[in-house]
Amino acid sequence: TFTVSHSDNNGCDILFRLIGGTGKVEKYIQSLGIKDISISTTEEEMHKDWDTQFTNWSTPYAMGLLLMKFFKGEILSKNSQEYLWEKMVNTTTGANRIIALLPEGTIVAHKTGSSSTNDDGVTAATNDAGIVKLSDGNYFAIVVFVSDSKSNVKAREGIIAQISKAVWDYYNE
Repeated sequence: TFTVSHSDNNGCDILFRLIGGTGKVEKYIQSLGIKDISISTTEEEMHKDWDTQFTNWSTPYAMGLLLMKFFKGEILSKNSQEYLWEKMVNTTTGANRIIALLPEGTIVAHKTGSSSTNDDGVTAATNDAGIVKLSDGNYFAIVVFVSDSKSNVKAREGIIAQISKAVWDYYNE
């Protein structure tokens, strides 16, 4: 639960160990037909060496494909999908990202990702990926990755919020 809703990196690493490692997760995602995602290192390993984090990567498109497969029920059992959806809707991270500028009460199931900032003031990742329910009951997937930025967290999160609002406005015209 905390791994998704609170971005608990320790929980993520425990799950990797229980599953059999990052390689098994990457192979599973590739078996879904999604090729542009690499999961090769744990959170613990990434915290030891700044450059290690760059071995885990995804294109926004590939992450969007994964989200859509999840949303359409193509990955998990119905019970597991409902459970994960609820955790993603009730996540406590990212209040200033995808959901920030959307109308109050908008349903957003999302997962954030963030890195630390190095000694040069570069933050490798400020990310958010999710599914947003529109006013008419339809949904859209949105993935925004802000990479290698020297901007402050407010600016990085503001970019994500502005992109999300622009997509919302486009679909609600």
